[in-house]
Amino acid sequence: MCQVCCSAPAPDAGHDVCLCGAPQTQAGFRRIEADLNRRQMLGGLGAVMGMFAGFGLTPGEVRAQTAQPPTVLANLRYFDGHTLEILAGRDIVVRDGRIEALVPAGTVPEGARVIDCGGRTVIPGLIDAHWHATLCGVTEQVAMMGDINFVQLVAGQQAGATLLRGFTTVRDVGGPSFGLKQAIDRGVIRGPRIFPSGAMISQTGGHGDFRLLSALPRMPSTPADRAEKEGVAVLADGNDMVLRRTREQLMKGASQVKIMAGGGVTSLYDPLDSVQFFEEEMRTAVRAAADWGTYVCAHVYTSEGIQRCLRAGVKSIEHGQLADEETARMMADAGAWWSIQPFLNDEDANPKTDPSARAKQIRVQDGTVSAFEMGRQHGVRMAFGTDILMNPKGTATQGRQLSKLARFMSPLEALRMATGDAGDLLALSGERAPYAGPLGVIAPGALADLLVVDEDPETGLDWLGQPEESLALIMKDGMVVRDNL
Repeated sequence: MCQVCCSAPAPDAGHDVCLCGAPQTQAGFRRIEADLNRRQMLGGLGAVMGMFAGFGLTPGEVRAQTAQPPTVLANLRYFDGHTLEILAGRDIVVRDGRIEALVPAGTVPEGARVIDCGGRTVIPGLIDAHWHATLCGVTEQVAMMGDINFVQLVAGQQAGATLLRGFTTVRDVGGPSFGLKQAIDRGVIRGPRIFPSGAMISQTGGHGDFRLLSALPRMPSTPADRAEKEGVAVLADGNDMVLRRTREQLMKGASQVKIMAGGGVTSLYDPLDSVQFFEEEMRTAVRAAADWGTYVCAHVYTSEGIQRCLRAGVKSIEHGQLADEETARMMADAGAWWSIQPFLNDEDANPKTDPSARAKQIRVQDGTVSAFEMGRQHGVRMAFGTDILMNPKGTATQGRQLSKLARFMSPLEALRMATGDAGDLLALSGERAPYAGPLGVIAPGALADLLVVDEDPETGLDWLGQPEESLALIMKDGMVVRDNL
């Protein structure tokens, strides 16, 4: 409203001398606003250019966008992420970050850039469906008490290393990874695509309650502890608090919600066989997530805990190594996913010094073999994850962990768990998925995350343990990250 006209003395009845709403006046306002916006934009661009120049990263000349020629991966065999055989006779056409087409070998579009794969095998970028992007590369002491800025800087370094191991996508199932994801998506640093869960939601005394006993009792006026303030985990007791904490993670941008539904190995105070969250509390989280078009995944090991999750509508069971036959059948009947890790009593296990934690770890490891067998026998949909947690040395074993699945199934079945099947699990996020398009497959329309490997995936997967030698080319979003061809 024009303050000059409208603050003047009231006009005579029947006469409106304020022309604020007149078409001519509004057109003038629009011209003035457009000119101001143009000036602000130019000034903002100048400021951004200056900021980049200060870091020695001055952007190049800004040019109008034009249609880019495609890239063609030629002279190859390929695993499409679902079919349990190596296919041939096609070239892969990539344009604008997607697989545009699979064309007969030798059919090169005009002006295309051709990458000769030399007869090697191309596979989809790998997916780790149970990763902790901000908690994998630091010790528990640093994660819980160290400077959060240091934790995040280490996470950035680990993100680049994760990508160079061939994992182009991870589902982050607990931790403050929203900023890391944003930095990767905006090209500030290199790293995998991240499907973030945000803070793990735990009951008091549950697997995500990292407080010391000296912090008890918690009163209404007690401030949030370190883990809660930094977004590692949050505590929720009762339907109202579970609802609030779930909605908070969705507000932050969670593509799925993670709850702690049973005891864990890392936590010191909750027994492994404890069942956590009442069924109605779980249902509250499930309903809140469903309202946003996504789902809940749950950390849980035991049959009782898994069955409670299934009744509440949880779609993804994380771990589950202590499940029995009945529970495996229930997972299959419910169409739930089993996000499972090759927890074995070997040199790659997350290190545990506390005797009680070590005892729980051995119990879980003893159930790993039977869990894989039951899952396959009953047709449970299974996806691969590592759960490398607070284990800086262990991060380098990410690919080797996947190769261990070949002990329980054929190499291509194992590879499918970390490509096409994992991509199907990620698709449960629906409209909350941060990336539009299929992942984990080589098919028209899929996001162009591709690996060219020097070895034969049909005969074994041990080469995943030496990604710097075995991955001749890594492509994410249609851009080449590593080219050793």
